[in-house]
Amino acid sequence: QMPHGHMPLPSFWKMVEDTLQQSGAQLRTFHQTFETVTPSPVTQPLNPAEERKVLSLVSKHGPDKLYQVTSNISGSKDLDLTLQRGQIVALLQSVDTKGNTSRWLVDAGGPRGFVPAGKLQPY
Repeated sequence: QMPHGHMPLPSFWKMVEDTLQQSGAQLRTFHQTFETVTPSPVTQPLNPAEERKVLSLVSKHGPDKLYQVTSNISGSKDLDLTLQRGQIVALLQSVDTKGNTSRWLVDAGGPRGFVPAGKLQPY
């Protein structure tokens, strides 16, 4: 019942191939546009109070455990933290109490709680 249902098989496969190539080209164009419009997160400069907090986190947890928040986080569950973009935290566990690896336990230089792992980047 489809309009191309009565096409000879070689013509049908040619049409499918052409459609896939066109879709691939559109996807590449979209990807290039997306990459130029949304730059990757950049490390934010720290104010003196934040710098002291970072030094404290480094001394407690080591420099390899530090992460920077890439966008504002609004905690919605018990034990979730609310953090601002640019804040530095130390990773305590890369899993929550139920084994979920998309929520990490962090030390925010005082409060400790869970944040979405996707909103953190190594500092």
